[in-house]
Amino acid sequence: MIYNEFQDIKLSALGMGCMRLPVKGENYSEIDMDAVNEMFSLAINKGVNYFDTAWGYHDGASEIAVGKALKKYPRDSFYLATKFPGYDLENMDKVEEIFEKQLERCGVEYFDFYLFHNLCETNVDAYLDPKYGILDYLLKQKENGRIRHLGFSTHGTMETVKRFLDAYGEHMEFCQIQLNWLDWDMQKAKDRVELLREKNIPIWVMEPVRGGKLATLAPEYEAELRKLRPEASVAEWAFRFVQSIPEVAVTLSGMSNMQQLKENIATFESEKPLTDTEMQKLFDVAAAMTAKTSLPCTACRYCTTYCPQELDIPYIIELYNEHVFTGGGFLAPMAIGAMPEKERPSACIGCRSCEAVCPQNIKISEMMSDFVERLK
Repeated sequence: MIYNEFQDIKLSALGMGCMRLPVKGENYSEIDMDAVNEMFSLAINKGVNYFDTAWGYHDGASEIAVGKALKKYPRDSFYLATKFPGYDLENMDKVEEIFEKQLERCGVEYFDFYLFHNLCETNVDAYLDPKYGILDYLLKQKENGRIRHLGFSTHGTMETVKRFLDAYGEHMEFCQIQLNWLDWDMQKAKDRVELLREKNIPIWVMEPVRGGKLATLAPEYEAELRKLRPEASVAEWAFRFVQSIPEVAVTLSGMSNMQQLKENIATFESEKPLTDTEMQKLFDVAAAMTAKTSLPCTACRYCTTYCPQELDIPYIIELYNEHVFTGGGFLAPMAIGAMPEKERPSACIGCRSCEAVCPQNIKISEMMSDFVERLK
């Protein structure tokens, strides 16, 4: 197992993500503890020492299952991470209640890593609002030794992340972001990496294979990759990509069965970062994949100049492209939901003034209408 240094400790480069644990039947909240115990045993024996859970994973059952599975191992032999569920605004005034419950659920006296969960446009105001005292409480727990390291996870825009870091950055020891070769450009993961590099904040990776979507590719794309690394699986390419980014300390994978676990452990037994040629090949494949569904907006912003509603059309197109490619998901609805009504796609009046000046001839009014329908 590869290990990366973080402050005075060594973390396994592969972390056990506990959002997609094996379950019994189709019940997401009924975790198969026999399978979990078997997987954790193999993971620990092979050197995995980082386990990531959260308040809401498996409808609250993940923290309990992880606590039970880790109870048989010495407390100093693993690092446990969980998160404050600020994605739900109703939790903002319950930080103490939730934290104490999390310790109870996991059966531990402290968390090695604790995160502000899913910083985004809908919760940044509340996270930063001193009336809730979230940061103050978590810093107090850190002083008391019940939190060893404090950080945050985010799917938010660069503006949101910068705002959060301007306020709390001095206290943030790590940041967890969605990072993979497809989202390097499509979700501007590259910009987040550069920002965190500037701030000297180590990176934790989530969704390295994009929920499994990058574990298999269309035959023509897979053939292109095999020309460069005949022995590597498509999933391995995804992990080698994040290995190629020096700021990455931990890569989380939500493994649901023993086969996935064994394959990922085998990958992280060696460090084989991609060459510049291999990186470019992935970006070429990503461009080809997204071109099939994405509108060719170049963000020239001619459209915004002529929009009587003053809509941020390039940003809306960016969200639309992600939503269409993914086939749904929560990112675009979350971002649109955080906008004032007058800034949403539904505010488009279909005047087509924007289309008259679009160099790419994008049917913007049709996109707006389709986006509204997709978000219903």
